[in-house]
Amino acid sequence: MGKLISKNPTAKHNYDIIDTIETGIVLTGTEIKSIRAGKVNLKDSYANIKNGELYIYNMHISPYEFGNIYNKDPLRDRKLLVNKSEINKLIGQIKQKGYSLIPMSVYFKGNFIKVELGIGRGKKLYDKRREIAKKDAEMRMRRRED
Repeated sequence: MGKLISKNPTAKHNYDIIDTIETGIVLTGTEIKSIRAGKVNLKDSYANIKNGELYIYNMHISPYEFGNIYNKDPLRDRKLLVNKSEINKLIGQIKQKGYSLIPMSVYFKGNFIKVELGIGRGKKLYDKRREIAKKDAEMRMRRRED
């Protein structure tokens, strides 16, 4: 993974991530400039397959402040670039096993902007509570050792 631009803060809290996949993303010029400025938010975003192609939804890229008529809608659907064989594999996992595609992070890899998608299943409320209690107990143990 290259230079991190943005990370999804709620992804690991709300989902059990089983696998990750790296994808490219189709962007316009002003969107790229805005992402280079770090103005991207993945909090409520998700990915899904539509007409045999992978799209990301609700990924907020703030309008470029020096752009004018070339600025696009901040919440528009954006196409993700993945091989056809990987899309078929994802279709099988999503349909049969009930997994979701969650954007984990956006980062640079060379001159390209990549999106890391996590394949996971949503956690139940009691799983989240158990995880918080476990982290709290570990922190107490570390404090006692010091």
